[in-house]
Amino acid sequence: MMEREVKTTCPYCGVGCGVIARVDEAGTVTVKGDPEHPANFGRLCSKGSALAETIDLDGRLLHPEIDGRQAGWDEALDLVASRFSATIAEHGPDAVAFYVSGQLLTEDYYVANKLMKGFIGSANIDTNSRLCMSSSVAGHRRAFGSDTVPGLYEDLELADLVILTGSNLAWCHPVIYQRLAAAKAARPGLKIVVIDPRRTMTCDIADLHLAIRPDGDVALFMGLLAHLAASPAIDQNYIGAHTEGFGTAFAVAAALTSNELLERTGLPAMQVREFFRLFETTEKVVTCYSQGVNQSTSGTDKVNAIINCHLATGRIGRPGMGPFSLTGQPNAMGGREVGGLANMLAAHMAIENAEDRDRVQRFWNAPDIASKPGLKAVDLFRAVEEGRVKALWIMATNPVVSLPDARRVEAAIAACPFVVVSDMLRETDTTRHAHVLLPSLGWGEKDGTVTNSERRISRQRPFLVSPGEARADWWQMAEVGRRMGFSAFDYTSPADIFAEHAALSAFENEGSRDFDIGAYAETEAPAYEALKPFQWPQPSGTEKRETRYFAEGGFFHPDRKARFIAVEAPATDRTDSAYPFTLNTGRIRDQWHTMTRTGKSARLSSHIAESFAEIHPRDAMELGLTDAALVQIESGYGKAIIRALVTDRQARGSVFVPMHWSDQNSAEARISAVVKPATDPVSGQPASKNVAVAVSRYRAATYGFAVSMAKPDVADADYWALAKADGGWRLELAFHDGIEDWTTWCRKSFGIADHIDPLGYADRQSGDRRIAFFDGERLLAALFLAREPVAVARNWAVSQLTADHSNLRRRFAIIAGRPGADRPDPGATVCSCFSVGVNQIVAAVRSGCRNVEAIGNELKAGTNCGSCRAEIRGIINACVADAAE
Repeated sequence: MMEREVKTTCPYCGVGCGVIARVDEAGTVTVKGDPEHPANFGRLCSKGSALAETIDLDGRLLHPEIDGRQAGWDEALDLVASRFSATIAEHGPDAVAFYVSGQLLTEDYYVANKLMKGFIGSANIDTNSRLCMSSSVAGHRRAFGSDTVPGLYEDLELADLVILTGSNLAWCHPVIYQRLAAAKAARPGLKIVVIDPRRTMTCDIADLHLAIRPDGDVALFMGLLAHLAASPAIDQNYIGAHTEGFGTAFAVAAALTSNELLERTGLPAMQVREFFRLFETTEKVVTCYSQGVNQSTSGTDKVNAIINCHLATGRIGRPGMGPFSLTGQPNAMGGREVGGLANMLAAHMAIENAEDRDRVQRFWNAPDIASKPGLKAVDLFRAVEEGRVKALWIMATNPVVSLPDARRVEAAIAACPFVVVSDMLRETDTTRHAHVLLPSLGWGEKDGTVTNSERRISRQRPFLVSPGEARADWWQMAEVGRRMGFSAFDYTSPADIFAEHAALSAFENEGSRDFDIGAYAETEAPAYEALKPFQWPQPSGTEKRETRYFAEGGFFHPDRKARFIAVEAPATDRTDSAYPFTLNTGRIRDQWHTMTRTGKSARLSSHIAESFAEIHPRDAMELGLTDAALVQIESGYGKAIIRALVTDRQARGSVFVPMHWSDQNSAEARISAVVKPATDPVSGQPASKNVAVAVSRYRAATYGFAVSMAKPDVADADYWALAKADGGWRLELAFHDGIEDWTTWCRKSFGIADHIDPLGYADRQSGDRRIAFFDGERLLAALFLAREPVAVARNWAVSQLTADHSNLRRRFAIIAGRPGADRPDPGATVCSCFSVGVNQIVAAVRSGCRNVEAIGNELKAGTNCGSCRAEIRGIINACVADAAE
């Protein structure tokens, strides 16, 4: 094998970072950022940096399966085609549905949309982008007449004021955060406002943090609109020339009293005035928003409330100005371009528009075209539950973990007469309910395009051999389409699909639609292979260029004018006496979605290895909770058991829990099971940020922590959380009752042979117990038990899996539960990129490193992705404060 480098694109968030994958002569893969890619200029976050650690074949689905047995592709595809055809023949096209994913490439998405909407004749195809970005789509379409993101990433660097609302940029879009932080360091006059109920790591670079009440955003931006209308910032010329509806929107906003504004937002009047002043007096202002805005029953109104303020000031489409939707997934934008949502058609055309339907049908030469919007995600799975959808195909997503009211969703899928799942992995919470499993390609094997948040289309290129019988998702769908008797799916490569997609975007367009990449309609395989990142639109006959929208109007409503949308401020408090806390869910820095990829990396799991519930210290005290205790979070829909993280970053009365954990790595941490399936009435997006819950202490008789070379089987534990570690696995445990024979339990759970004797320690009075098993110089497993959460140095204990234990003293260090003087504990991981622990940072501070840059020079921490810099600064400040006392 010859050494080679392949330019591709990261498969995580919507930033769309360029990646260079290098495969050496031995087949070893390394990754680095592409310095020529205009999204990241060589930067990568911790997840992107660890991509090479996630491409192994452990757990991969390598062959088609039917009812749990291996099958050939012909048998599996014939079955899918025949069952879908029979269901349609008996019950009509709306009795079948696709549920797809922002993890699909655009070419996959295009074929899925074409097959369902143009040939099956139903719009029952929705995507997990419904869960993250559909309110943004709806807000754009209401205001602009199209789903158009006006600006570019560089606008954040050119702005004089950047507002981040509902966006933990540091953890969820780290590379954009790095670009913004660098811009502020170079130009300290750049002001940053963070609007978020939590004090997140993004607040580290903020000049003003508005700790708003959940769902208080509409009221805040209504108040801002009313303020702007009476200020010199109002742009009457832009309003008159390029918009409609200002009077009504202003009148509704002005009717919100100051007291109502303060009550709905929960903000001090002084902070509100300062925010209004900054927006009024700063011309170059960008407002970035993400899931904290979108995932709400008022998400679409939030989007329009933000856009209203930019339209009123004409601050849109010019350098350093505009509303900016930060996309959650790597190809949510590509999915939107091909009509992946149930209420859209391909090429940003409207399913409710008869001319658009006719145009798409003629272009596809389709026998039928969906005539009405299909079922949106939550409603789709209700239809599955009710038996209205009888055949379901799920692709590249895990709805049993990600959808609200997850247990009900799981029951619906389990009861569906025919379920097909296309996935990389054999075992997920969703695949266990499939009648047919189809093995898909993963990152490094896929071939196609993705679109990022700034409308930039980039290539994902393969550099790995397709494993087993895994095949591209577009190929699977095209094969089923052919077997259902449709003749329009004779694609031989993703280049064919991309060229057709580009041609449709230009078909009868003439500037009437925003999405036009007609310049690529004749793209053939060699040019497709060499395709460099470009931003749409790129109509045929135009030079490649960067484009902003709407500085001079030119919106996509029939009169080419934008619409101000009159919005009402919703009630923000959902709690009551039974459920007095507000649950907020979201992402963490080093994990992605349901951890099917990032969970393979020991380095990424070293920062946070189990789910947690952030709770304010006073709330914790009133509930009798100490840090690291277990808490039960419950709603009327389900419950979860989570580790408590007591922190004043969290507001009183609120609790934050990450969304990533599933039944594959935890006993009962699927937080989506707790979330009420309430949705935005316009977008259909579920509300995952403002859920009324009860919080209580979860009491156990015995708590444990373990490390093991073999993957443990601990289904009999009442609580467990499993994570990959260097050399094996790490495991958190809790039991209602003690185990009578811990040695026997260890042998069963960790696969320890009977001839291997344990080394142990037990203190009957304290209840502490430690058991370790060695085979020669190797540690096979170690279990640490206590009556309260175990206080063992976890990263040190994990490191013992790869240590040499031929020295008896080191074996006894494990039984003692603490490192010896010759092997200091690095402490909990702070910097995942370089595996730097808190104790190492503290030691460096005490030796004279008094700022983040000095820590970086000494330990490298914070010098790659930069997402940990806020944590490092907090550690430095705490050490300095302690030294001053």
